[in-house]
Amino acid sequence: MDDADAVPVAELLDERQHLLEVTRWMLGSSREAESVVGETYRRWYGLPDAERERITAPRYWLAKTAGRICLGLLARPHRGATGQKDQRGEHRTKTGDVEGAQASLAEEVSRVLLHALDSLSPAERGAFVLNDVFGIASDTVVDIVGRPESDCVELADRALHSLRRQRSRATPPDEHDLLALAVRQACVNEDAALLESLLCPDATAFFDGGGKVRALSRPVHGSRQVAHSLLTLLARHPRTTLTTHSINGRTGLITRYDEQVAAVISLDIADHRVAQVWVVLNPDKLRSWNQPPTPGDAGSHRSPSQQGDGWP
Repeated sequence: MDDADAVPVAELLDERQHLLEVTRWMLGSSREAESVVGETYRRWYGLPDAERERITAPRYWLAKTAGRICLGLLARPHRGATGQKDQRGEHRTKTGDVEGAQASLAEEVSRVLLHALDSLSPAERGAFVLNDVFGIASDTVVDIVGRPESDCVELADRALHSLRRQRSRATPPDEHDLLALAVRQACVNEDAALLESLLCPDATAFFDGGGKVRALSRPVHGSRQVAHSLLTLLARHPRTTLTTHSINGRTGLITRYDEQVAAVISLDIADHRVAQVWVVLNPDKLRSWNQPPTPGDAGSHRSPSQQGDGWP
């Protein structure tokens, strides 16, 4: 091995785990993900030494290669629903310990979400997983999906709307408003127990940093983990505020740093609790929120998605 190939073991493992998680979300199967990641590394080491040395961002090359392999597999005709035969993690529930229970919950939530993605086209699924689930930079998504950025945004938006329709339930506006206010109060008071009680046991939170801020790079599963992630993100600071705000006609949360909108948080509700939390942190997607108000602004705001740059 050339000295240039030497990489810290922690970085190697983190890189491989990232590839496994992305490919599993794209394909819905841990077994297929392992196979794709193995093929990705085979292609990497199959490159001539001189060509490999010219690659300045190996992780980007690996992610692009793995993503394109996944899209090729998804495009195969008569491919069955994803994740149905993925039995990895079944043994975890037999240990009876807290860690095993949490891992089992995360596996079950992932299975439900992955099943919900089965109705999407390969391009929609790829754009959504790469951009909205893992917050990968838009230029990387464009390279992997092979479509213009505007198309990738539209594909991800369609996928997101489909997923939100499947995971949420029609909720009266008054009930939605009260629940959003309660979530805000729990966050402001840093009341973990209250916040957890407002979330579905299988709640999921998505954090979109778009590769522009150090947001969580993967979804968070389970009421306790989601509550912890939100309280960490929204921890008290003299220069930050957390308020409720209309987002697409539904009450959500806005975090400001001084006068700048730093996060837009949308809530999906099912069975009187929050089922999904969508946190937009990508400054590009928050640009419209930080523009000066226009005359006649009634105080509500369309989501970043309706502006063409974010979640609904």
